[in-house]
Amino acid sequence: MRSGATARLLSRLTALNLVEGAVRLAAQAFLTALPLLMTVAAFAPGWMQDLLADSVRAVLGMRGDTLDEMRQVFSATGTTRDTAGAVGLVVTLVSATAFSRALQAVCERCWHLPRAPVRAALWRWLLWPVVWLAFLLFQAPLRDGFGAGAVTGLVLSMLSATLLWWWSQHLLLGGRIGWVSLLPGALLAGTGTVLLSGAARVLVPAAMERSLAEFGPLGPVFTFLSWLIAVFLTAVSGLALGEYVASTTWYRTAAARALTRVG
Repeated sequence: MRSGATARLLSRLTALNLVEGAVRLAAQAFLTALPLLMTVAAFAPGWMQDLLADSVRAVLGMRGDTLDEMRQVFSATGTTRDTAGAVGLVVTLVSATAFSRALQAVCERCWHLPRAPVRAALWRWLLWPVVWLAFLLFQAPLRDGFGAGAVTGLVLSMLSATLLWWWSQHLLLGGRIGWVSLLPGALLAGTGTVLLSGAARVLVPAAMERSLAEFGPLGPVFTFLSWLIAVFLTAVSGLALGEYVASTTWYRTAAARALTRVG
């Protein structure tokens, strides 16, 4: 019985091409994230530049020369500011919807849904990167628990990441799947990415410092891209497993009982 369920789960995960989907999402995130961050950094006030730099450091654990390089990019002014802002804005407008479309395609494959009409999905493709940027911007105070400590920060990070993935699925799927069914995937993706980020704070800084010393400014870029692949492999796996959990009898029964008690 259990071996049959395991075989069905493995067959379903294999059919989703998790690694391919994660690599594609990482590439699109890379093309979207850097221009978007540079655009914000180029035109944002000083306090927002500092908050953004602190948040990226909180997520990746950057330090030393790599952190200095990042702060220099985020505090660009004059000609550098105008060039980075103009180029970043154009590239961001082109690439942001590609990232959202790629994530939507992954969610649709997880739930075996047809593609949503372009007219119905276009505003969602634009909204998702904006919310993602706002989420990233406040990672530093969030992970510090807004001054309450690391334990509170961990709880808030898991809660906020779960809410982000819960809302993201609902948004990109156009409400075709109910909130209750989307919850397991949000929990797995949110918890998994937060825990991976905690591990990244230990492993990524040394890898970035080493790559910076060996390959120059491009070294940390390759390390960052590798980290993005790991993040989206974790997230996509969580969403796929969440769909499997939501389709099981025990989850549907438990969810129905919970809704009955609330009602």
